[in-house]
Amino acid sequence: MTDVAAGAQTRSKTITWQDPLPTARLGITMTGFEFMTAIAEGRVPGPPIAAHFGLRWEHIGHGEVVAVAEPDESLYNPIGMVHGGVAATMLDSVLGCAVHTTLPAGVGYSSVELKVSYLRAIHAGRGEIRATGRVVKEGSRIAFAEGEIRDAEGKLLATASGTCVITRAA
Repeated sequence: MTDVAAGAQTRSKTITWQDPLPTARLGITMTGFEFMTAIAEGRVPGPPIAAHFGLRWEHIGHGEVVAVAEPDESLYNPIGMVHGGVAATMLDSVLGCAVHTTLPAGVGYSSVELKVSYLRAIHAGRGEIRATGRVVKEGSRIAFAEGEIRDAEGKLLATASGTCVITRAA
């Protein structure tokens, strides 16, 4: 262990979530818009992945969602910035959830493609980042969406485009 690593302070973070399966079963009984609105309003527990990033839903509209998080250093990669996977996960989430808002009850989705372009590094301690996802084309089998992440000052940090396959609940 190097001198720098020997002097590093140990930190911890507690993450709490609820069993996602009852929520998923409830979700198939609601339209995607109703389900996402219920999550955003706290009437239905959010997905466990949101707890890892402190993600909260700020806006739910037909074909558009906005999620906000304030990254901390627990999300850092080895070179001292927020791991690109955090941005990719946030973008995958808002693209998929935007698609979900367009779907009727009993219909779901799954990401089949995600392309992320990283434009600026994300660092802890610089305020919230805001991920926006919007549907470009709805479909009965495939839907297309795009999104972006901006920092607290409105600077563009990352963009994404994605494709979701539309599925029927089993």
